[in-house]
Order: sequence, then structure tokens, then C-alpha cells
Amino acid sequence: MDYTLHQDDQGTHIDWALPGVSAHQIDWFWSNMEKGFILWHPEQHEPLSWPIPPRHGNPLGAVHNAPQTWDDGRRQNLFIRFERIEDVPEALRERIRLDHVIIVAGLGFDEADIHTDQVLGYRLHQWQDDGAGGVIGSSTAIGLRKPETHADGRIWAAHAATEIGNWAVFLPDLYRLYQVVTDTRRNPFTSLSVTGRGLDACYQHIVEPV
Repeated sequence: MDYTLHQDDQGTHIDWALPGVSAHQIDWFWSNMEKGFILWHPEQHEPLSWPIPPRHGNPLGAVHNAPQTWDDGRRQNLFIRFERIEDVPEALRERIRLDHVIIVAGLGFDEADIHTDQVLGYRLHQWQDDGAGGVIGSSTAIGLRKPETHADGRIWAAHAATEIGNWAVFLPDLYRLYQVVTDTRRNPFTSLSVTGRGLDACYQHIVEPV
């Protein structure tokens, strides 16, 4: 998997390209992470759970517990929430430039942090089909309550790049196998495609409850 790393005053950014995976499959994965979380990074991930599971058609607000150990040796029992685009800082929204988007917020390291409004930081992931049987994408990490140095950002970038590269190894097969499961309670799906770019970006198919 090819990627380039860029860091600035806001945070750490990687641009990447991945053959053999579709944007639709990546959309599916975000609502079904527990099915392939160990495969995503076998050396550093532990089994994932959903204290607040995603809903078919709308995963926003879902929270997963993603225990993992990065290259710095720190084990993190990390609680992460899927965010509404309009709820994140404008500086992050301005970076939206591709067709599919998910934004996640690090909440903390204990289940008591699930409902906090003071997030540790954000990760913006975006991707789109490249027209040649693969995808191009970009991922951004910014720290808030937990500041992130450039050294921290490079550790995250190495972890994220391995995750992205491993999609090409397992995701097409995992997606295909789960097509036999038609019960959307066990196999949910949400299209994460957006219309507009930057501050005008909004989800095309997610309908928020009134």
C-alpha cells in the first residue's frame, strides 16, 4: 500500500492508494468492524466491542471499544464514537474532498467516558473509487484534549497505514462471505457517501431521526 505523510500545525495527514478494494466495501466495514478488527492489524489489535452499536442505515453516535497497542508500547483501551459531520471543528470539515467520509472522536480510556463532550481528538477518513478497481483515500489525525506531537502523529500514521494496507488482504473476502447474512441487525450497512465538499459536505443517504 502506497501512502505519503504530511504534518502541519493542525495534525498528521496521510494520503493513500489501495488496489482491489471498493469504496462500498469500506463503507460496509465501518459498521461491521468487530468482524475483522483482528485482521485489520493482527499485531496490535485485540477484539473490538460495541458499547453503543451502529444502526443499519445510520451508524452516527455508535461507540466502539478498540483495545490496541501501538509501536510505542502503550496499550490503549480506547473508546471511539462516530461523529456527525456538522459537530466537528470547521478546520477538520474543510479537509473533506473525497466521495466517502467517516469522522471518529476519541472519547477516553474508560467506559465512563462514553458520553463526554470533551473529546481527546479526531480522525477523519475519506476515500473514493479510483476507476481502476481500487480506491484512493486520505486520513487525518488531530489532537484536542490530548495534544499530539509530530512524533505521536508518526506513530499513529504507521498504525493507520498498516490497517489500510491490510484491507486489501482480507476485506473483499470478508465482505463477500457476509453477504449470506441478510439480517441487518447482524450485518448492517450504511453508505458513507457525501455530497458537497469542505464545509458544504453532508451525508447523501444518512437520514437523522427527527
